Amino acid sequence: MKITFLGPAYPYRGGLATFNERLARQFTLECKDVDIRTFTLQYPGFLFPGKTQFTDGPAPEGIKIKRELNSINPFNWLITGFRLRKEKADILLVRYWLPFMAPCLGTVARIVKSNKYTVIISVVDNVYPHEKHFGDYFLTKFFMKSIDGAAVLSDVVQNDVAGFRNDIPVCVTPHPLFDTYGKKLTRNEALSALKLDPDSSYLLFFGIIRNYKGLDILIEAFSDERLRGRNLKLIVAGEFYENEDHYRNLAKESGREKDIIFYDHFISDSDVRTFFSAADLVVQPYKSATQSGVTQIAFHFDKPMLVTDVGGLKEIVPHEKCGYVVQPQPGAITDAIIDFFENDRKNAFSECVRKEKEKFSWNKMTDAVTEIFYKCLLKQLIKAL
Repeated sequence: MKITFLGPAYPYRGGLATFNERLARQFTLECKDVDIRTFTLQYPGFLFPGKTQFTDGPAPEGIKIKRELNSINPFNWLITGFRLRKEKADILLVRYWLPFMAPCLGTVARIVKSNKYTVIISVVDNVYPHEKHFGDYFLTKFFMKSIDGAAVLSDVVQNDVAGFRNDIPVCVTPHPLFDTYGKKLTRNEALSALKLDPDSSYLLFFGIIRNYKGLDILIEAFSDERLRGRNLKLIVAGEFYENEDHYRNLAKESGREKDIIFYDHFISDSDVRTFFSAADLVVQPYKSATQSGVTQIAFHFDKPMLVTDVGGLKEIVPHEKCGYVVQPQPGAITDAIIDFFENDRKNAFSECVRKEKEKFSWNKMTDAVTEIFYKCLLKQLIKAL
């Protein structure tokens, strides 16, 4: 079986690229012929809020990656589409996460499927973006009309897909573990590397900083009088994708500025394990979400989690077993943090995480894609009769 991926990959950085590369590797381990077609231009510079779109790490070994697609050049979409149509992969696996990409990805998919051979399957992260803009609905509709099936990472997204397409096979499979960041360090090794006091306890907020991720809510929760005097620190590890001063000022106004430690840059793959190994509790105070790769990194490193009851997060973290699922409100977050430390939940929650993470294997994702493929073939066969 030949599978061609269409989406982010090396030299682009971030969770989408890491996911695609890891999934491609899993298919390769299962003896599939796999390659990834990624972007020559992913986002125009004026639309990208970070410092760089590119990783400074080495290319992943054993994965065929070719830079081919320009997200804003319609002539390139046609050239890429006709090239892939001619290659006749069994599956074109398209990553969809943002309406901005719909014209590009949807056009290529339409051209490829016109060969009457290739099945178009999308791994859909979000149907509706976290930060909405005019035209999102129509762009997403354009893309959704181009696919034959979808793999989604939560029930929430499955329902969203059904709002556009209830005539295609859709499989729900949880976001697999991000197991590409190496083995965990001892707590003391990690804290030493970060030059942090081993006598303190640490909360971790990890990932790029945008409004929907709720760092402002967490800072307010952390400023609660009930958390003062506990020798508790908050690590914020990630690059700002919006106004940094806003969050710095919130930290100052909280009265806990010295206890909030910012690592305000994109965290390289080699450093991810250091931050998670140092943390006692990983906090995701999101205002909206579908699912999160941060959760799966926490599972990989056996870390308890505090997530908010939005989107599909509650589907992944069993409440009061692997962590907490609370409302995205400062008081609720503070209550959970207090319960975690006062009742010494760390070891019990970590043990549950170790057991729970067995559900999140990569072969379940490849099985889902394969199942969708055969359902699409069956549908085509029935239609031809």
